[in-house]
Amino acid sequence: MWHDIEVGDELPSSSRTTDLENWNRFAAVNDEFVPIHMDDAAGIAAGYPSAIGMGNLQVAYLHNLIRDWLGAEGEIKSISTRFEAPNLRGQTITARGVVTAINAETDRAVISLDVWTENDDGEVLAPSRAVVVMPSEAHSEGLM
Repeated sequence: MWHDIEVGDELPSSSRTTDLENWNRFAAVNDEFVPIHMDDAAGIAAGYPSAIGMGNLQVAYLHNLIRDWLGAEGEIKSISTRFEAPNLRGQTITARGVVTAINAETDRAVISLDVWTENDDGEVLAPSRAVVVMPSEAHSEGLM
């Protein structure tokens, strides 16, 4: 599974255009109806040009990016995120990632990733690090 992965490999990116409709669905599931995320006036009062997206929604985008890349056999061990800039309504948010280290073991590999979200202008919004585990092919096929 992981034998073809190399340090420097990029994960296939994933993009979403965000708006109040996306944020409302996320807020409904997570009980996060905070005015700064729902009301432009509240966002403006806080110093932003509009309402802003939830930080944890960006973490969800990163989780989806990693999960899609890992496939069913891999496991996300950790994600740590630092929020540097807000997701503004109408922006296209792209989740990206790159392999930074591979620690091969007998039956698996522990893989470190740099992952992040960025806006339409390429500004990084949420730089993050993740650690994932992928089993060897033999282990995932039940041969070990």
